[in-house]
Amino acid sequence: MVRVITIGSATLDVYLKSGAFKEIKSEKFLTGIGECLALGSKNEVQEVFVDTGGGATNCAATFANLGIKVSAMTRIGNDLFGGEVERVLKSRKIGTDLLQKDKKLQTSYSTLLLLGTGQRSILVYRGASNALDFLPKSQKPDWFYITSLGGNTKLLGKILSYAKKNKIKAMYNPGGGELRQGLFKLKKYFRGLEVLNLNREEASELCNTKYENMNIMIKKLNGLAPYVVITDGPSGAFCLHNKELWFAPSLGTKPINTTGAGDAFGSGFCAGLMLSAQGGSASGRKNNLDYALRLGILNSDGVIKKMGAKNGLLEKLPGKKQLDKVKIKQERIKK
Repeated sequence: MVRVITIGSATLDVYLKSGAFKEIKSEKFLTGIGECLALGSKNEVQEVFVDTGGGATNCAATFANLGIKVSAMTRIGNDLFGGEVERVLKSRKIGTDLLQKDKKLQTSYSTLLLLGTGQRSILVYRGASNALDFLPKSQKPDWFYITSLGGNTKLLGKILSYAKKNKIKAMYNPGGGELRQGLFKLKKYFRGLEVLNLNREEASELCNTKYENMNIMIKKLNGLAPYVVITDGPSGAFCLHNKELWFAPSLGTKPINTTGAGDAFGSGFCAGLMLSAQGGSASGRKNNLDYALRLGILNSDGVIKKMGAKNGLLEKLPGKKQLDKVKIKQERIKK
């Protein structure tokens, strides 16, 4: 059986949905749009939802759902929130053998402010997640799926060194702390990856260019890893591979909540590469990139229909009829 270890954060997430949250267009925000409240105001919240989150646990849920043996390497506090994270992992049949418990720091926590459109902003307390250490216990999985490491590139180097020594493939979705260190410093790490996974906002920050300049991002990121994924929210997802640009459009679903969509796409994409590499019977398709993109889109489309970052994920591998809903395009990358 294929085995994967997800590495990164585990959080308790509280979702707050309110009509008082407003979109404000301004160049002061990286995406050009801010989410705002009137200063000094007291506002009603129409909906509250509590769930566990964090890249390591969100992505592990996809792998477990699709029958891939998975453990989550993450760090929690010795507290109520940490106990809930551990309980949910076990209930989803995700291995907790690599779960670390911090005696001093609290479990990471997020408050998510949801607009009626499903878009959101997140307030994050990193806590124990930022004290994560790489403790593989001599395990040698087929893949590492690495999410935000709180800017700890020393930890990233340690993981990738272990991966190279043990012939483990790695997929990486950098967090803000890593991205702020810039492309020049991070390039050497990216070349040890199988897949580099970014959303468009992250790609623009990494490439030090405006959000609108997709062509510049493509030129700067092309070739940094065998597969470079750039997800583009409701538009869909791009993948740079062998000097070709692949694009998988979204299915046009109106989102209830976009939290976890990136993790859902990335883990679905990775699962697609893993399963199709085992043979055609897993995917019904010869091209593993084609299958990976379709699986990623379908997985993220499910999660945006429900509250929480794990609800709505694919619970089994989709059939041909579902896969064919995703229309793939490809073209040569222009110099």
